[in-house]
Amino acid sequence: MKTRPQRFLALAQLANSVGDGAFYVTSALYFTRVAGLGPERVGLGLTLAWAVGSLVGVVLGRLADRRGARGTSVLLALGTGAAVGSFLLVRGFVPFVLAACAYACAQSGLAAARQALLAGLVTPGERTGMLARLQSTLNGGLAIGAAAGGLALNAGTATAYRAVFALDVVCFLVCALILLRLPAMTPAAATDERRMHPAPGERRTRPVGGERREQRFAVLRDRPYALVALLNAVLLLRMPLLSLALPLWITERTAAPAWLASALFVLNTGIVMLFQVRAARAVTGIPTAVRALRRSGVVMLASCAVFALSAGRSAWPAALLLVAGAVLQVIAEMQQSAGSWQLSFDLAPADRMGEYQGFFGTGVTVARTLGPLVVTSLLLGWGTPGWLLLGALMPVAACAMGPAARRAAGRARKTATEPEPESNLGLTSESKSKLEPKPLPVAVS
Repeated sequence: MKTRPQRFLALAQLANSVGDGAFYVTSALYFTRVAGLGPERVGLGLTLAWAVGSLVGVVLGRLADRRGARGTSVLLALGTGAAVGSFLLVRGFVPFVLAACAYACAQSGLAAARQALLAGLVTPGERTGMLARLQSTLNGGLAIGAAAGGLALNAGTATAYRAVFALDVVCFLVCALILLRLPAMTPAAATDERRMHPAPGERRTRPVGGERREQRFAVLRDRPYALVALLNAVLLLRMPLLSLALPLWITERTAAPAWLASALFVLNTGIVMLFQVRAARAVTGIPTAVRALRRSGVVMLASCAVFALSAGRSAWPAALLLVAGAVLQVIAEMQQSAGSWQLSFDLAPADRMGEYQGFFGTGVTVARTLGPLVVTSLLLGWGTPGWLLLGALMPVAACAMGPAARRAAGRARKTATEPEPESNLGLTSESKSKLEPKPLPVAVS
């Protein structure tokens, strides 16, 4: 049963996903038809923006750790709404890039801050299940928003497009108000201060995670965690399939109707809404997360192989193969999401959750930035061999997750339990001996 904070987290997710769904389906046409930008410039501007956003997201995630996840989330939700509103004033490439950078930075930071907020409000054993519910809520909101955006696309007027952007702004304002109702959390900075300067009679301890609090952005030096994030970014190359690769593949390489691309998107959204929570139940720790990722890689290979079989087919055979491939793809997606969520939290230090989640979230940015180029080059340029190569990449990356996660977990345990030097603790040899536990008497039978 969901608690009050969990309900508010879900409502906040629903609010901004409705606006995002409407924004996603109309933004490209708004920028080209209303703002007067060429498609190439729109693509270049968004690539630059998400590249900047991926870097700033780590900084804003650390800000959430230091200043409080709730307050940072509220401010970034307001900032994202303001960035969307600024698009209404864009009338040139440079203003567009600036507005897009503000939007990408605020979105990346908001994602990291909300992950830190969730980590503080939800117990570790419930996090993956809660993220699964949020993912279902996200897909439901995107579907509602996409329907609203479809009305604007049908109207095709500048006023209709601007109304969609205004709706997105309002949705982020609602999201901020909902987040404001969540309980405040103690920032990691305050926790570190208490550890370093305890009350009289308490022992001073090192911050969890093994890094001194003076060291900033420890995630950039955490190579095991960075490797896990990189492998996850490879697995996320599936993201452009539904939105970009499959529509082009359907129209250029098969005789299936073009509307099937929209139907596959609806199918994916519906399955995630209904089954993501169930798919995440089996993921309860690092070992089960690794197994889920391995299964995801194998199923994704099968999905790509089925998609490849649709090449050159007539309408109905191609449609059946595409639907079968889409079902396998969404099964792989749900397994990969559950496994990656678990690893992203379990391998991150508790006092740097926002910073680490911000870094882990750069995998989504990489998929958004490089994925379209990689996927279209492989699939449309190479055809069937490209599908098989992309599919083979998935189990390779998924299987590599096991050793990478074990190494990261071993380092996390080592740094978390490493004792602080005696000079830092201010203990003499005599006082240290008094603190050491005495051996208990052993009964001999």
